[in-house]
This record gives sequence, C-alpha cells and structure tokens, in this order.
Amino acid sequence: MRILITNDDSISAKQLLPLIRYCRKFGEVTVSVPKYEQSGKSHGIELHQAFSVGKQFIDKDIEAYVVDSTPADCVRFAVLGLGIKFDLVISGVNRGFNMGTDVTYSGTIAGVREAMLQRIPAIALSTSPENYDNAVKDLDMVFDYIFGGKLLEKHGAYNINIPPNPKGIRITRQGSTYYTDSFVEVAEGMYKVMGECVYRPSGDLTLDTDSVTSGYISVMPITTDITDKEIFSKLTGAAE
Repeated sequence: MRILITNDDSISAKQLLPLIRYCRKFGEVTVSVPKYEQSGKSHGIELHQAFSVGKQFIDKDIEAYVVDSTPADCVRFAVLGLGIKFDLVISGVNRGFNMGTDVTYSGTIAGVREAMLQRIPAIALSTSPENYDNAVKDLDMVFDYIFGGKLLEKHGAYNINIPPNPKGIRITRQGSTYYTDSFVEVAEGMYKVMGECVYRPSGDLTLDTDSVTSGYISVMPITTDITDKEIFSKLTGAAE
C-alpha cells in the first residue's frame, strides 16, 4: 500500500513523526506537508504565484516534502507533481477536533477532500489539544475498525475524531455549530478573531459533535458533492 500523509499543522507538528512511523506498518509512506501552519485555510489552492517545495529530514530515515502552501496543494503536488499513484491519503493528526460546521474551514478536511477529487481513498484524523500527545495510541482501534469493516471499499473518505480514552466507535453525521467567532479590535483598524464554544448537547449520538463529546470516536463519511439532493429532486420534479 502506498500512503500519502499530509496535515494542516505543518512540518513542525509533534505528532507527524509518530503517525508516519505508525503508518509504515501498512506500506510505503510519502509525506507532503505545509511549511507553515494552515489551520482554517479550508480548500484554498495557489493558482497565481509559484511556491517553494523542498525536502527535509524529520528523522534520520524519514524525509518529507515541505510545501509553502495549503494542505490541498500538498496533496495536489504529491499526486500531480510527483506522479505517484497513492492507495490512501491520511490527513492529520490534527490538534483540535474537526466536527460540526467547523469542517467547512478545516485544512485537515481539505486534504481529504482533495484526495477524493483525485479519486484516492482518504481519512482525516483529529483529536483534542489535551489528547494530542497520546492520539497515536488509539490508532489501532481506528484502523482495525476501518480495515476490518472494509469501510474504504464502501465509501472513499471519512472524517475521524478521537476523544481521550474512547469508549468505542460510532458512525456519525455532521452536527451543528461547535464554535463561533467574535471580532475584537486590538488596535485602531486591527481586529483579532476570538473563538467561543457554543456547542449544546442534544443527546443524539448519530451526530459527530454529540458522539465525540460523549466519549466515542466519530467516523463520519464525507463527500465533495455539495448538492442538496432533496431540493434538487423537488425542483426538478416541479419543473417536470
């Protein structure tokens, strides 16, 4: 198996090396990650300016491509620039959950969505900041579930959030707003975004937000198709 690893936390992410070492048991690993942190950059790509790509050893036997652009461009460079046919893309492990409507802004999720556009199965991995240093210890549970259940044969991409000391795993769907932002003026004409958690539990463990905050690993199938199929059916039915 040929695996591509990317993230949005950059080449400096502390859990990048443990993730690479873990994934090597599944096959050959290529690493293509941003030079600088790209959190919240969503699916942006650079179309107008050249950007640098260099190689950097992050351990004596592990070399990474360091891309001065977004996670989506990291995947695009590895697939289209290097011309490697990957069997799986793994994006993460992100320091902070990616769930609810926050997935819209996530660079981690963008790495997976770009893989989908390139017709490559993909998995996003995220955990809470307090669990970040221990996230790799729960990957056996995650990958046993993914590979054992042949989930990648049933669908091509999943967003996975791992809480501390998980009770188990649940298949979920996207929840509602988890964080919201306010704009604080820090100097004349200068504003800083301040995030605030607005999540309110509903008790619905089919939602990624409720599942994760209840202690379960959330496995959510995702897609690049943003068509509202119900409305599409109503509109085309009415037109007929």
